[in-house]
Amino acid sequence: MPHDSTAESNEHEPLQKLLTILASPWTLLLLHRLHMEGPKRFGELKRRLGAISTKTLTERLRLLESEGWLLRHYEPTVPPQVTYSITPKVLELDGVMIELDRIAERWYGKDKKGS
Repeated sequence: MPHDSTAESNEHEPLQKLLTILASPWTLLLLHRLHMEGPKRFGELKRRLGAISTKTLTERLRLLESEGWLLRHYEPTVPPQVTYSITPKVLELDGVMIELDRIAERWYGKDKKGS
């Protein structure tokens, strides 16, 4: 059977798309914070993430909302209140996030000093 590189590349397209989104800087940490701590407003998210720029946070939130990973809840108060929360879709990443958290603690946690 001839090797069809087009079929092979299409076969990996869903994984490539998922990994491209997850690998973009700040995305996993942002999702992790919302998953573990619940819905947050923009300023609160920015404080919880630390060194993220306003521009990058805005870009990530828009990307994740467009992918159906986040919900943006707008309250027309003065000033307007916008709250971000994860969608049920992101809960499918629960096992992955928990395992990454465990690995991070094992590799880089308080008890590890460069080991």
